[in-house]
Amino acid sequence: MKITDVKCAVIGKNPVVRICTDEGLSGYGEAEQYKPYLKPYVLHYRDALIGMDPTDVERCMLKIRQRGSFKPWGAAVSMIEMALWDLAGKAAGLPVYKLLGGKVRDKVRCYNGAYRVPMGGVTPEHYAAEVKRQKELPHGFSFIKMGIGFHSPMKREIQNFYFGEPDPSPFHGALDRGLLTERSMRHMLDCVAAMKQVLGDEVGLALDCGPGWMLQDAIRFARAVEPYNLMWLEDMLTGDYVPFVNADVYRELTTSTSTPIHTGEQIYLRQNFKQLIEGHAVRVVGPDPADMGGIAELKWVTEYADLHGILMAPHGTGDGLLGLAALVQVCATLPHNFIAFECPKGDPDWWYDIVDGLPEPLIVGGAIEVWDRPGMGVELNAEKAKRYLREEDAGFFE
Repeated sequence: MKITDVKCAVIGKNPVVRICTDEGLSGYGEAEQYKPYLKPYVLHYRDALIGMDPTDVERCMLKIRQRGSFKPWGAAVSMIEMALWDLAGKAAGLPVYKLLGGKVRDKVRCYNGAYRVPMGGVTPEHYAAEVKRQKELPHGFSFIKMGIGFHSPMKREIQNFYFGEPDPSPFHGALDRGLLTERSMRHMLDCVAAMKQVLGDEVGLALDCGPGWMLQDAIRFARAVEPYNLMWLEDMLTGDYVPFVNADVYRELTTSTSTPIHTGEQIYLRQNFKQLIEGHAVRVVGPDPADMGGIAELKWVTEYADLHGILMAPHGTGDGLLGLAALVQVCATLPHNFIAFECPKGDPDWWYDIVDGLPEPLIVGGAIEVWDRPGMGVELNAEKAKRYLREEDAGFFE
């Protein structure tokens, strides 16, 4: 089998790659919905891949992996990697999890991720109402993650939130950063108290915090929330679109509190997790397979983290339904340090009409049952999806 073409289209909000072969099989991969600008970066790899055997996934990746980078630029490499695994599974007539060593669980736990909605405000009452809504969802999430601090509108809506000015940049992930005021610290703690009052010990709570915190504020806040037994505090110092790690500073934060510290969604490749893991700089890592180099890379980092007593909770909130399928396949194979992955959705809702193979209902008891169909186990329905292609992408399914 040989690769004959590499195509990329933006379907709705998400870039989608299609790898075509001389045997008529196609493999698909998807990037976050925030990255429609990735299309030319995906097509940049076309000439390097044409003529390659897509079932030799690692050989293909060795030709392109060095040209990726931290979020968002590693996403082009990552979505190609997932499309290659999709093809390899289809060619073998096996689900991808079989190619990754087989599953260790029949159901994969996930958490709310893309199921959050705008709250209309940032008061403790708004936070309490939103976690109550999510607690009552039929999906049965065992824990909920909420944005707070620099990863929320607080930085703009609360007067004198920090010693700085919010960045007016239109880019998602603009780095606002500065020393917090006493007022903002008290407000955030009130919000945490309000959420925990609703959730009790029935549903856990994780907080997506930044990045943007100064170390002293991060330590103060992490210590202050210790009585609430939070799942983790995420991306306080770096993360999101920050193109570096600062493992030594994270280690000082982690060793200063019993509240678990989490980061990793922006990091590309296993090599860039070495300092975090070997230095025990965090308690939880959360790479995104659609940014870090793909699902095999995620599996490697998870196993290495497990050797060092570090937990794994993959990011994935914007990865779409093809990304969700990839997360289900790889997370079925991960060791016991896996907690849950951040669940994406189809956005807009018509995505559920153009992707075949998803179970209904999808999430039961906070988990997704692992399916056994070849490849990633889902397929873009070309006839239905064509109506959503842009004019420039009209030949995507040809």
